[in-house]
Amino acid sequence: MIDNPRLELLLARQGRAITIALIAVGLLAIIATGWAVANPETTTSPQFDEEAVTANVGTSAIVTESGTLWTDGEELSNSSVYFLNASPELTVAPETKLRNETGGTPIEDGDVTHEVVLRFEANRDGSAFWNETHQVLRESPSVENGVATSRATIDVESYRQRQRQLEREVSGVGSVELVMELRVEYDTGRHRGTLTTATPVTITEDAYWLEESLADSASHSHRSGTTRTTESRNPALVGGLSVLGTLSLAGAAIVARRSPTDVEAARRAVHEQRYAEWISRGSIPMWIGDYHVSLDTLEDVVDVAIDTNERVVHDTQRGLFAVVNDGVVYYYSDRGLWEETAWPEMDLKEQPAVIDGDRDLSPEELSELDPSDEFAASDEGVGFDDDEEVWEQL
Repeated sequence: MIDNPRLELLLARQGRAITIALIAVGLLAIIATGWAVANPETTTSPQFDEEAVTANVGTSAIVTESGTLWTDGEELSNSSVYFLNASPELTVAPETKLRNETGGTPIEDGDVTHEVVLRFEANRDGSAFWNETHQVLRESPSVENGVATSRATIDVESYRQRQRQLEREVSGVGSVELVMELRVEYDTGRHRGTLTTATPVTITEDAYWLEESLADSASHSHRSGTTRTTESRNPALVGGLSVLGTLSLAGAAIVARRSPTDVEAARRAVHEQRYAEWISRGSIPMWIGDYHVSLDTLEDVVDVAIDTNERVVHDTQRGLFAVVNDGVVYYYSDRGLWEETAWPEMDLKEQPAVIDGDRDLSPEELSELDPSDEFAASDEGVGFDDDEEVWEQL
């Protein structure tokens, strides 16, 4: 049974609507569950191809004079330092790779142009105020298996002499620095761009070297299509809808079965709970009070009790709430007026007269009796022509 009067009143008032709503929610949740199971989730995402372009410069030198360290004709590759007397010419080999990173395949139909320059820069306080550029290489090699390679040879001794000459010119004003710069122009068929990198070149009386490696890279992406992925719906979503549908239908059944049908009784139960501190259970005598005032609601009776500082007595046998004050009974009952609650209903029917057979009947009592065949006059019996004769016969 429902123990909460407020909930009981709510169900009494809105039980039908709540039941219908729960049934609707339950059916919709079950339908949604079936739809989610029958229709897996399909997502569409864009697909991109990634292209990568990398460039670097390899260095090498042929030993032209045998010594303690190397022999004549030996090739030195990517050395951190080269000796000027043993290997006076430096070979630079720019290499550019074109590759499709998505498929892991080389790009065969690309175009590449390599340019290598040596530039003298006169600097003062870290700022160049003069420069002289010498083009070492400009070439557009063919791309084979995604790789384009070029080669150029530099007479390092001639650049050493030119640097010394320039240093004498700017002596006391600034310094002269030699810089090697790589510039790569590329076209992959989808993307074009330029890579540029540079490093200082140091040349002493005995050796030379590149301060840093010449390397650079770039990447490009382009949309190549879309990818459709089909996956089952989230199990938590399917399970949640299923549980919601089951609970809603079960709740609808419970509400329909337990919803009170008497709204007034439910409302009275709420009021009884609300005003419990003013109400006491008891029995109200039928003859109590000189006057009886019928009130419309239980709240009115409680108001009277509060105003008069009296208790409300609840007679459960008669369904009566009453406050007695100075001979006046203020009451409320859903059964009706005071006479219909305090006094039992009696069905009094007219009873026949009772005659005592041991005494004589008076003329008045005799006149109330109906004549019958037993006392009727006949030709052979007693006649009723004279009242005195009748009394004598009796």
